[in-house]
Amino acid sequence: MSLTRLLDDQRARLETLATFLEEERALLLDGQPDGRALQRLADDKARLHDTLESTEARRAEVQQRLGYVAGPAGARQAAEDAGCLPQWEATLDAARRVSRLNTGNGHLLSVRMTHNQHTLDYIHRLADPDVYAADGRAGLQTRRLNAQA
Repeated sequence: MSLTRLLDDQRARLETLATFLEEERALLLDGQPDGRALQRLADDKARLHDTLESTEARRAEVQQRLGYVAGPAGARQAAEDAGCLPQWEATLDAARRVSRLNTGNGHLLSVRMTHNQHTLDYIHRLADPDVYAADGRAGLQTRRLNAQA
């Protein structure tokens, strides 16, 4: 397989991954995210990630076999020598976009998890108001009706 074809395939896979990440972002921003849809996306992303890793390993192996140094500098030189530098740069751009989307989704997940933990803590305090919180303060106090009025 030519380097041009390999890079085009990688870029197409990265664009598919970006689409998955955009779908995931939309689900995470929804007030009631669809857990099944999130799981399906996680499975799709994992399969695609495995494919991307194996293709990248093959590309790096060919790069070294052809005598180029390992790493980005060797990859760029190999692409330039093969006349497919634009494909290499487009692949890098796609990888950067995927990285940004993935980081953003990670932040959204973190915020959602923190919110869920606060909600669970509140529910636990309601269920057992005499339990002390992590900061040592008493939880919610039971309310008593003031009958002196």
